[in-house]
Amino acid sequence: MMSQFEPEQTIFERERTILEEIQKNPNLHHNALIKLIVPKHMAKTTFENTKNRMIEMNVLSVVNKGNKKVYNIPKDYQKRSLQTIERVVHEKYQHLKHNIKKIKEDYIHKDVDEKILICANMVRNLLQTDNGFTFLDSIKNSKKTLYKDEHLAIQEMISKIYEIISKDKDKELIFPIIISNDIWNTLK
Repeated sequence: MMSQFEPEQTIFERERTILEEIQKNPNLHHNALIKLIVPKHMAKTTFENTKNRMIEMNVLSVVNKGNKKVYNIPKDYQKRSLQTIERVVHEKYQHLKHNIKKIKEDYIHKDVDEKILICANMVRNLLQTDNGFTFLDSIKNSKKTLYKDEHLAIQEMISKIYEIISKDKDKELIFPIIISNDIWNTLK
């Protein structure tokens, strides 16, 4: 059992532990896998959450053998994982496009703290989504920008946010905080 004073495993270590046990024991059912991993490497809830995340990201697949679940690493996990990443990045992109329209309408009615929070979250999400498209560009074809339109649209959305801030009566409070928190932390 893990003590509260022991360093917590990172998500990467947990995923690696699960993958190693599955590779060593490819026909091990769910409960037997739990016995190998819990509590030696992680708590049961942590195991379940990590396993579910790996299934969602297509790193693991589940096969029912009778009434037992057996996990394996799909042969096409790289392709399937990339498709999942692409789907998530596109969904986030669409959500951001929708939210930028709402910000224009709602922003003026917010107090300074809400304005900072809204803009900081939006800029952070836009930068993360742009990084997602950059990642996809790099994996799919490193010599060509496949998501050029999306990159440009994100640039325009960031520009709109800064335009909204620059026209606000509290811009002297909002702008420095957005720059120091979002931009500076992204560059570190």
